[in-house]
Amino acid sequence: MHVMVLGAGVTGVSTAWYLQQAGFEVSVVDRQPGAGLETSFANGGQISISHPEPWANPAAPWLVLRWLGRDDAPLKFRPTLDPAQWRWALAFLRECLPARSRRNTAAIAALAVHSAQCLARLREASGLEYEQRTRGILHLFNTAAEFAHAPQRVAQLAQLGIEASVCSAAQCVAIEPALAARQPALAGGMHAAGDESGNAHLFTQALAARLEQAGARFYWNTRIQSLRRTGAQIEAIEVIDSTGTTASLRADAYLVCLGSYGTRLLAALGLRVPIYPVKGYSITAPIACAERAPELSLTDESRRIVCSRLGNHLRVAGTAELNGFDTGLRPERIRPLTEWARLNFPGAIDETRVSAWAGLRPATPGNLPLIGKTPWPNLWLNTGHGTLGWTLACGSAAAIADLMRGQRPAISFPFRD
Repeated sequence: MHVMVLGAGVTGVSTAWYLQQAGFEVSVVDRQPGAGLETSFANGGQISISHPEPWANPAAPWLVLRWLGRDDAPLKFRPTLDPAQWRWALAFLRECLPARSRRNTAAIAALAVHSAQCLARLREASGLEYEQRTRGILHLFNTAAEFAHAPQRVAQLAQLGIEASVCSAAQCVAIEPALAARQPALAGGMHAAGDESGNAHLFTQALAARLEQAGARFYWNTRIQSLRRTGAQIEAIEVIDSTGTTASLRADAYLVCLGSYGTRLLAALGLRVPIYPVKGYSITAPIACAERAPELSLTDESRRIVCSRLGNHLRVAGTAELNGFDTGLRPERIRPLTEWARLNFPGAIDETRVSAWAGLRPATPGNLPLIGKTPWPNLWLNTGHGTLGWTLACGSAAAIADLMRGQRPAISFPFRD
């Protein structure tokens, strides 16, 4: 059976890998000249199993109101005239209800734990190198009031099968000595030893190269125009290929992994999926002083900023912004990331060589990705991973491969049947 994967980000390429391992013939179509060049290009770098709670939680509406008007707000809503934005925002508020938030948290946690196991097995079997670090993630709390909730967080994670421990400020510095120079002073932290970090772009490109070597076909610089339907089946995808020629590409089944851009393609079929682009920013800078830069991946819980050491560079990422399909770089959103690096790790990075980036995370209101069937028997979805695309990539890819060969994945998650 020939499966055509639409999209070559970390989700699409991981999906192609697991399909090929399951015995499917695989091809991949993407408008870019290579793998992992859009949302997967410069994300925060975290495999964050210890952060299964979605943005949509009971505290979110009050936080959004508190952050209104702030240029550096972790979650910023820029109203537009797009009805899809308002539908998504209303659905987001519904997912903030306590019962829905608990359900979504449990499902994300189950998939994240499964995904971490899949990634570890893939790495062991393939020997892939992607600037990975496996010493966990240290969550930082700036105030005593925030730190007071850490024991409850650890207990909740334990119920979900995720190990973490509460750390005093001194213990945080012992785990990550570069925090000794941090200003302001740290209240405490939480260490999730099972988490990881790594360069999603390098991972995606390396995995795509392995796939190609094993016989997968990649259609680069190929823009998908539409899905052509005949009766109850998708017959082909209409594309403009690398030569500028309109063409039809055919397979037995089609799998949409197009992130935020898949919504328009599916809408033309009459299928509305609850995905909206949530813009995120990052900076990447060369490390100027190795002793001052963190070795461990960090999450600043107060500022909703993460950082990861990727080889000889430091990646700092954060913020969520609802502003349609805008990918422009706003100085007022980039500046706080550079300032965060300077305050937390003075002298660690070369600020004259900072590279800024923004990407669109494909988010569902409750942060649950859409994995499984559509009304057309040969059209499938693996999309909508939001801020956890790198964390959930391998697990959701393994799951869709199971579903496509008629097997139910052995995890508690609301797959699309």
